Amino acid sequence: MKHRVLVVDDESGIRQALKQVLEYEELEVRTAGSGGEAITLYSEFRPHLVFMDVKMAGLDGLETLTRLRDLDAKAQVVMISGHGTIATAVEATQRGAFDFLEKPLDTDRLLVTVRNALAHAELVDENTRLRQAAQSRYRMVGGSQALRAVRELIAKVGPTGARVLVTGENGTGKELVARGLHETSPRRDRAFVEVNCAAIPSELIESELFGHMKGSFTGAFADRAGKFEQADGGTLFLDEVGDMSLSAQAKLLRVLQEGVVTRIGGAKSIQVDVRVLAATNKTLEDEIAEARFREDLLYRLNVVPIEVPALRDRLEDVPALVAHFAEQIAAGAGVVGRGFSDEAIQRLQTRAWPGNIRELRNAVERALILAPGKIVSGADIDWLLPGGDGALTAAVFVRSELSSEPDVPDADARPHTFETFKHQAEKNFLAQQLREHDWNVSETARALKMPRSNLYKKIERYGLTRETP
Repeated sequence: MKHRVLVVDDESGIRQALKQVLEYEELEVRTAGSGGEAITLYSEFRPHLVFMDVKMAGLDGLETLTRLRDLDAKAQVVMISGHGTIATAVEATQRGAFDFLEKPLDTDRLLVTVRNALAHAELVDENTRLRQAAQSRYRMVGGSQALRAVRELIAKVGPTGARVLVTGENGTGKELVARGLHETSPRRDRAFVEVNCAAIPSELIESELFGHMKGSFTGAFADRAGKFEQADGGTLFLDEVGDMSLSAQAKLLRVLQEGVVTRIGGAKSIQVDVRVLAATNKTLEDEIAEARFREDLLYRLNVVPIEVPALRDRLEDVPALVAHFAEQIAAGAGVVGRGFSDEAIQRLQTRAWPGNIRELRNAVERALILAPGKIVSGADIDWLLPGGDGALTAAVFVRSELSSEPDVPDADARPHTFETFKHQAEKNFLAQQLREHDWNVSETARALKMPRSNLYKKIERYGLTRETP
């Protein structure tokens, strides 16, 4: 795709000269002779880069720049002028110009500016795509009353600087709540730093949080900033805070009280401005009773409590969650997208989901990968998620070749070796594909991207026969 460039100047000769140079670089170029024409053309042409003269009759370049930036906050505009001053360049930059060039234009400088501006535009677009992807990934999906109550709390608490303790079972989406609080706060353009306190050994948690100085302990080969310093001006999310060691809890309490950190082995205190959010799946009052958690730290962290409901308490959100996960997985995991039948959704809504949202997502991904049809059916859910606990065994692959419904094999029918399991799975998969193509061997082989002769051999090998009506 060619990059598009718009040249705006009230002198025809300059417009044509710039157009010729830029087209030689294989750019698509259009020109405008006034600010008003440029604004009209911008919406139609959607250029990646604009070169614009400062001094023009009627609407001048600086005012046109302001209007273009109002029209498109990502507009990349390079101002050019034969009467450039430092004050004009500063004003252009303040209004959002990418660069400022003086006439007569030097071709080499011009082309370097083009490359830099286009690279910057691509970076801006990539950042926008990544932000949108992140927002989609961490979006709280569902419209249940329980989830609406959580959203209302986020909307109230997010814009404040209050510390929040998020509680709930594993897999309920506590991190999504923390990210929602960050995105609704004045700190949303600063860092969101996450620390999983349960995943870091107790002897390293203090270094991870507060940093260390070179030589302060074995393996400290250089000075290192901790998570508090990295999150300065932003948000620090302490996940599974109930698993933090008591010594680290004492230092965390000091940071929350005084707003300063001291690296391990260091003498200098470092001022930090960090909003701390914490989450746990434990009952901290019980941990306090067992002397595993400091009561005074709980009071510091638990300014506003938010409890995230378990999935079994918001089963009406299952259809929206399934659609969200199916779209997300198909886009990012190389899995063919497909829909879920109403019966399949109903099956999913009858389950207890001890693993909550995380377990549901795994179930959706499993169904997208293993379900044989174009639509995931209720029978597929029974087949892939047997027993109501989501456990998948080799036995569930043993499906009747005489029916589209799954068989429930007894213990003796289960394959005892991996080789037997593979043969059973292949046999039933081929039987299903032949049924879907009305036993047209040529079409089935084409759909499977398999030589027809190979398919005939497998039909004979497994003794597959067409069912009689």
